Amino acid sequence: MNTAFFLLSMTVVAVISDTMLIPFYPQFFAQRFGMESPEHVGAYLAAMSATVIVALPIWARVARKLAVIKLLVVTQIAAGLLCLYCMHIESLAMFWLVSLCMIACKASYLLIYPFMMRLQKPERHVFMASLLSIVIHFGGIFGAIIGGVVLDRWSVEDVFLFMAAGDAIQTLICIYLLCSGKVTQKPDEAQVLGHGASSRARRPLYLLGIAMMLFYFSAYLVRPFFAEHWQLVSGIDNTTVSGLAFAIPAGMALLALWSNHAASRSHLLLNRPLPCLMLGALGLLLQAWPQPVAIVLGRCLFGWAMFQVTVHLDVLLFQRSKPDDYARDYSLINLFQNLGVIGSSFTAGSLVASQGLSAPFLLAALGFVFSVLSYPLLCHVSSKKAVTA
Repeated sequence: MNTAFFLLSMTVVAVISDTMLIPFYPQFFAQRFGMESPEHVGAYLAAMSATVIVALPIWARVARKLAVIKLLVVTQIAAGLLCLYCMHIESLAMFWLVSLCMIACKASYLLIYPFMMRLQKPERHVFMASLLSIVIHFGGIFGAIIGGVVLDRWSVEDVFLFMAAGDAIQTLICIYLLCSGKVTQKPDEAQVLGHGASSRARRPLYLLGIAMMLFYFSAYLVRPFFAEHWQLVSGIDNTTVSGLAFAIPAGMALLALWSNHAASRSHLLLNRPLPCLMLGALGLLLQAWPQPVAIVLGRCLFGWAMFQVTVHLDVLLFQRSKPDDYARDYSLINLFQNLGVIGSSFTAGSLVASQGLSAPFLLAALGFVFSVLSYPLLCHVSSKKAVTA
């Protein structure tokens, strides 16, 4: 098994750990702390994204002096210990402090993505971006299912025990990679910092970042309260079933990957970013309709669109960057992505409190429409090499 397999395995475990509570934070705060405010849930999710924004550049700087895999050993051990501590916290304020420190430690695993892409030849970037997107989607499946099962059958505190186990697995994989000699144990400053570039030369990256911010704002707007919306519409008060409904887009991502491979020569229209954005907008509108069948169909369309557009935008990033700049440019794009997530977290809480559980789906659909309208500007500064995700 090659290095990429172990790095992908780490990503799977990390995504599962990170997504266990994402669909269930409203229920978690209500059961654990008696806090039922939608605004509070939105504020906490925004704080999580803000923590990643601050932490990732710090870890990138540390990686100048300490090899990425060695850094991950330290940070994942710290994250696991903080997870265990979260199990016993009774104060809401203390939970915020400790859990956000845990998120800061976990953020270091995002350095794996540019590290992996640096190991690949440019012609394999589309494949790797697609594979990583599949890994993230299926990590979301298992994370949502495990989170739902734990909340159904055990106490809410047990979720953090599972998360700590994920951190332990990541740590063991890193130790194996270091002991086996499969990865370098020396820091590579160029890998993290890259070389200086003028503002004019980086303009395409900033435009790509703005496009990603709008896309991520729209896509993540529907996540925090989807489980509640599904339970209200379907009448099924079961968090495991809610987790499965939440994870439908991950199954569609696998179908989309197969479609892209099968249609690599024919470039099917429904695999292209603009039609996919329109399909995604339709899928979001269907999810706002208070009918279970409409929600399931909407999740399918939304999942297809999410995969295709995410892969397309990721490949654009690595086309506009250089191998020595991958980590630095990825850190910049991650900043824009998380700004979108922060905005969506605050907005979702306010919308649900004032307009109801279907409102985030309607605004998200509008965001996808704006993405369609702004896409020509992004293409205007795109690299000459065509990208088909």
